[in-house]
Amino acid sequence: MNYQETIEYLYSSLPIFQRVGKAAYKADLGNTLALDEHFNHPHRKFKSIHIAGTNGKGSTSHMTAAILQKAGYKVGLYTSPHLRDFRERIRINGEMIPKDEVTEFVNLNKDFFDKLKPSFFEMTVALAFNYFAKENIDIAVVEVGLGGRLDSTNIINPMISIITNIGLDHTDLLGDTLEKIAVEKAGIIKPNVPVIIGSTQPEIINVFKNKAKENNASITFADQVVTVKNYIPISDNLQRFEMEYKGNNLNIETDLLGHYQRFNIPPVLVCVDLLKEMGLNISDSSIYEGLKAVKSTTGLMGRWQILGKNPTIVCDTGHNTDGIKLVTEQIQKATFKNLHMVIGMVADKNIDGILALLPKNAIYYFTQAKIPRALNSLKLKEKAETFDLKGKAYSSVSDAFAAAKKAASNSDLIFVGGSTFIVAEVV
Repeated sequence: MNYQETIEYLYSSLPIFQRVGKAAYKADLGNTLALDEHFNHPHRKFKSIHIAGTNGKGSTSHMTAAILQKAGYKVGLYTSPHLRDFRERIRINGEMIPKDEVTEFVNLNKDFFDKLKPSFFEMTVALAFNYFAKENIDIAVVEVGLGGRLDSTNIINPMISIITNIGLDHTDLLGDTLEKIAVEKAGIIKPNVPVIIGSTQPEIINVFKNKAKENNASITFADQVVTVKNYIPISDNLQRFEMEYKGNNLNIETDLLGHYQRFNIPPVLVCVDLLKEMGLNISDSSIYEGLKAVKSTTGLMGRWQILGKNPTIVCDTGHNTDGIKLVTEQIQKATFKNLHMVIGMVADKNIDGILALLPKNAIYYFTQAKIPRALNSLKLKEKAETFDLKGKAYSSVSDAFAAAKKAASNSDLIFVGGSTFIVAEVV
């Protein structure tokens, strides 16, 4: 099979959670362990950092990887889902895995895959770990796909574990309370491995403390040791956060423009400090340079990403109530004449909860991504009307986006989001 045929095989033969949802979720590590055995335990051949959480784990992963790259390490980065190209999930020093690596991996092991029938995610994790080991990386930054305890990435024994925060997302799989979800995320806490919690949430603090104690793992709540004092937009490409950490005033600049990055930088700073204590050579300049150039260093897209000016066009992958709340806060702070919202969602999200947060003083372009999980745009429009959100339904993202651009004047703001898959069709 050539590369295109290989990708089609992966999409058609293996169940993909991002496309079909719950049917692709495997609530055990059986296949992952079988794959790990088949490939001779590649994850044991490199150091790693493991990052879970409801929101912010992608940004946190990319920021951590960028700093380690600037410090001179050969860094593997595993994240999901991808936006444009499958290979975005697997990178070394910002470079996507070559197409021939993907093709060779599948062609050599197709018979085994056909027999085992792993999910798309299980196979992708095996591909990533195998590639990282083969390329002799120094360290991998590994983002959890879903949950933690039963996630395919959870076979690694990392140097540090990070859990950014807990919100109500994937409740049909992880549980319908913050405590139940926290238990699943806390499943990445390992014996004697330090764990960093990004946000202190009083109702679930003991879930993490108890799990850490059970595993003799030191625990740090990043927001208790790093204080965010001020936020200053510098330009269209940079923002600055004034922070205090260990008695020092820090001016952190980053090319990730979401105000919500104020929650993601503190656990990264704590993680870097722990890595230095473990013997990694990371200078202050590597930290500042890495955070200032995350996008160009690691290839991150879709986080309050500016796609155009006159009118201003912004997209963001926030897709649950907590994520959308932060996005709408940023929209409210923006300067514009009229607001155009190109919005689509997947059917298994808390649709009502998200719609209740969206601004009413906007023109809406309801749409749907090209995946089976997408909520029909007409149904979305009907639901939205009950929240006093007015607009038209479009059967494709391209049509909705084109209509918004046609209607907007130079002083308007067009926002595209509601789902990672909507953003994937415009970046």
